[in-house]
Amino acid sequence: MSKLASVIRDHGYGANILSLDSGSVLQLQVESCSAYAGLRFSLRKRKPSVAGVIQPGSEGFHKLFFGQEEIAIPIHGTIAGACQAHATADVFVNFASFRSAFASSMEALQQPTIQVVAIIAEGVPEGDTKKLIAYAQTYNKVLIGPATVGGVQAGAFKIGDTAGTLDNILACKLYRPGSVGFVSKSGGMSNELYNVLARVTDGLYEGIAIGGDAYPGSTLSDHVLRFSNIPQIKMIVVLGELGGRDEYSLVEALQQGRVQKPVVAWVTGTCAKLFKSEVQFGHAGAKSSGDMESAQAKNRALQLAGAVVPTSFEGLELAIKQVYDRLVPEKSIYPTQDVTPPVVPENLSNAIKSGKVRAPTHIVSTICDDRGEEPTYAGVNMSTLFERDYGVGDVLSLLWWKRSLPSYCTKFIEMCVMLCADHGPCVSGAHNTIVSARAAKDLVSCLTSGLLTIGPRFGGAVDDAARYFKMAQETNLTPHQFVESMKKKGMRVPGIGHRIKSRDNRDKRVLLLQQYARAHFPHVKYLDYAVAVEDYTLSKAANLVLNVDGCIGALFLDLLASCNMFKQQEIDEIVDIGYLNGLFILARSIGLIGHTFDQKRLKQPLYRHPWEDVLYTKV
Repeated sequence: MSKLASVIRDHGYGANILSLDSGSVLQLQVESCSAYAGLRFSLRKRKPSVAGVIQPGSEGFHKLFFGQEEIAIPIHGTIAGACQAHATADVFVNFASFRSAFASSMEALQQPTIQVVAIIAEGVPEGDTKKLIAYAQTYNKVLIGPATVGGVQAGAFKIGDTAGTLDNILACKLYRPGSVGFVSKSGGMSNELYNVLARVTDGLYEGIAIGGDAYPGSTLSDHVLRFSNIPQIKMIVVLGELGGRDEYSLVEALQQGRVQKPVVAWVTGTCAKLFKSEVQFGHAGAKSSGDMESAQAKNRALQLAGAVVPTSFEGLELAIKQVYDRLVPEKSIYPTQDVTPPVVPENLSNAIKSGKVRAPTHIVSTICDDRGEEPTYAGVNMSTLFERDYGVGDVLSLLWWKRSLPSYCTKFIEMCVMLCADHGPCVSGAHNTIVSARAAKDLVSCLTSGLLTIGPRFGGAVDDAARYFKMAQETNLTPHQFVESMKKKGMRVPGIGHRIKSRDNRDKRVLLLQQYARAHFPHVKYLDYAVAVEDYTLSKAANLVLNVDGCIGALFLDLLASCNMFKQQEIDEIVDIGYLNGLFILARSIGLIGHTFDQKRLKQPLYRHPWEDVLYTKV
């Protein structure tokens, strides 16, 4: 699916990096939009955090749920347009791929309303990242990432995919602010630590994942120093990793006394010492290039600078708890009272997947399935069609009758398609198509105008011919009785009669179909009956011949009855539903499309019917 962008807007909650009346422009996936809206609803906010969506080159709206209400979020085609439409947006979170993240992030930084840019993509070229960092520093803007999952301010809103699903957000109590500031290089470990903080403290106030690339736009110490100036944050938790020297800027800040709040820190990657050679961990920056960049050296330096550093990652939770438990009696922390967030309705798709609800389907399909590795027609894999050298007739038998018919049947189907594809430019369907094409209509309009003429008088007699020949033959009516009974009803015999063909000028198509059927069908009792009816009608008029509609109708009855693959009830249903007219429509569409292309290729002008061909009368 294409990447999107969104503008998040927060009203009525003071914050710093995610500030008062602030917002964010994000390129995101649909699931991210829903997560933002779910969090905002759990915060009892009046409006969702997603104010708009950017999808380059597109306009419109994107639907998502806010609680039980389905809402429409505007889609903007450009970053500049989104920023202009949402003037309070000041944080751009970019979900674009590493190939386009630089250009879109630079454009965002150049917008006067954007103050913070977070880049989610990993693998952004280091040269591009350095250019973004330099621009951000020059114009006093903040860059988070690349390779970040974003950030969250508990009780306000989140950007990026940080904190995971709504269930995890609620479990981590991110629906109300706590007293802890957290910064990490790792996004995945951020989610783990949010859960730890919810268990052993009153929870998170703000959390940031700066990203794991070698050159992050902001550093651990940048955010620790920022946390030091936020009154609501009473203690700070830092999670670093081996590689690079970012943690030493934090060591320096601690040594200089610029951080006055308790800091609990741990640098991951201590297991790297167990390997004989240099180890590259998951992030681009997680690679030690010397003892100073090892996790052990960084942990020792942080501890000597005054941070609380456990002896292992397993001890980090206890270390956080001990610092928090010490601050509460000292009145440095007044624990945040927990609240019960409103229940956020679960998405129907998730509820169905988890077995909580049942929902009826809206469409039933029995002829094909596109859910597997390859589509199937009536259970036959697409690759099998080519392996067995199936043709159009085989595909029709699978999609129309859900079974593989014998080769003589599928060959007959293909003959019908070939013989009925076109019958010249003068018949009503072709005429309509030609007139439409000369009026410069599109292909679909030209095809439709021709197809709309198909009915009882043109092409649509195949089903009626089959229906009446079947009734007459099965009720043992003689041709004389059948024709005369139709005459008494004021009805013409479907499939009998032609405007041009006659006893002495037979339709070659009819002869070809009869020859093939008599040579390959096990029996042709319905064709024999139709020919007997023709013999009787020719005694009345020379043009009352069996036409192609009547021949196809009779022979399809013989095909269905003689191949022993259809029950009588199925045959009756096929005739009643209109399958046989469908064959004529399919075939004639080929010719109508041909006429459309022919007229357009010839650049024929608008058609106007000549006056001399019109009878003007007052009758």
